[in-house]
Amino acid sequence: MPQQERSRATQARLLEATVECLVEFGWSGTTSTVVATRAGVSRGAQLHHYPTRAALVTAAVVHLTERRAAEIRAEAALLPAGPGRLDRVIDMLASAFTGPLFVAALELWLAARTDAELRDALVPLEARVGREMHRLTVELLDADERKPGVRESVQATLDLLRGLGVANLLSDDSARRTALLGIWKRQLATMLDGSDTPNTTVEA
Repeated sequence: MPQQERSRATQARLLEATVECLVEFGWSGTTSTVVATRAGVSRGAQLHHYPTRAALVTAAVVHLTERRAAEIRAEAALLPAGPGRLDRVIDMLASAFTGPLFVAALELWLAARTDAELRDALVPLEARVGREMHRLTVELLDADERKPGVRESVQATLDLLRGLGVANLLSDDSARRTALLGIWKRQLATMLDGSDTPNTTVEA
C-alpha cells in the first residue's frame, strides 16, 4: 500500500477510535494513549497526524459529521416524493441527534465550557457544522427560504431535534419524542407550504 494511502487509513482509524472513546469513556477518559490503543496505531503515529488532543477530537467530529451527512443524503435519495416525505425526513434527522456522533459532540460541548483550548477549536467548528446541517435540512425538505418564516422554521426544527436528543440521553424518551415530533411535523408542513390542511401521513 502506498505511503499516502497508509497515512489516510491511519487517520481514519484514529478518528473513528476517537468518537468511540468519547461515547464510551467521555472527554476525561479519551486520552491520546487510549485512542492510539483503540485505533491500533503507535503513539508517535498519532502525534504525527494530530499533535494535540483538541486537534484530534475536532478532526474526528469533522470526519464523522461529513460521513453522516453523506449517509443522510443517500438515505434521502431513496425516499419517495409526495405525502409522507416530510415525516420520513424529520425521523431521519431525529436519528442523527440520538446516535454516537451526537453523544460525542455533547461530551465536547460540556468539556469546552471549562477547557479554553478545546473551546477555541470547537466554537468555529460548531458554527460550520450548524450551517451545513441547516443547508442539508433545507435541501432535504425542499424548503424555500425566500418565504417569510421558513428559515426560522428550519432552525426551530433543528433546535427541537437537538433538545429531544439531550432529553433522550439518560433514559428512553422515544414515546414523548414521537408524540412531539408528530405535532411538529404537522405545524412544519403548514409553515413550509402555506397549506391549512397539511398531509403528513406516512404511506405504507
